[in-house]
Amino acid sequence: MANTTIPLRMTVETGIGEPAGSVVITETPYGLLFTPDLHGLTPGIHGFHVHEHPSCQQQGMAAGGHFDPKHTEKHLGPYNNQGHLGDLPVLYVDAEGKSSTPVLAVRLHHVNEIRHHALMVHFAGDNYADMPEKLGGGGARMACGIIT
Repeated sequence: MANTTIPLRMTVETGIGEPAGSVVITETPYGLLFTPDLHGLTPGIHGFHVHEHPSCQQQGMAAGGHFDPKHTEKHLGPYNNQGHLGDLPVLYVDAEGKSSTPVLAVRLHHVNEIRHHALMVHFAGDNYADMPEKLGGGGARMACGIIT
């Protein structure tokens, strides 16, 4: 089973911000396990996604939309096969701004499926739907890294 470590940095208007830690992605028999070791984030629940392009420039906007190789154009969360493949389970950040709770992406099985894409933490949560807001209401992009 392969694994890879993705360094994440805060997104800022002027380019790439301060380091925010890393996420280890591990192949398991049940899907890809994303194990964060992050700090300096806003406490709470945050949208967590694989994005289309391998760039974190422009406050993360250069990463494009959620990774959607089947062109479903639907944000249905990490467990629905009819939506974006880049939709991951939400990320929990504790009161100290740290995140270490792993999440399992059952629809992804090999790191190679998501290489050369961006891994993104959003400022707001994710309701796994396009209603009442598009893309689960995750809002602005807080931290970003490139999956290599």
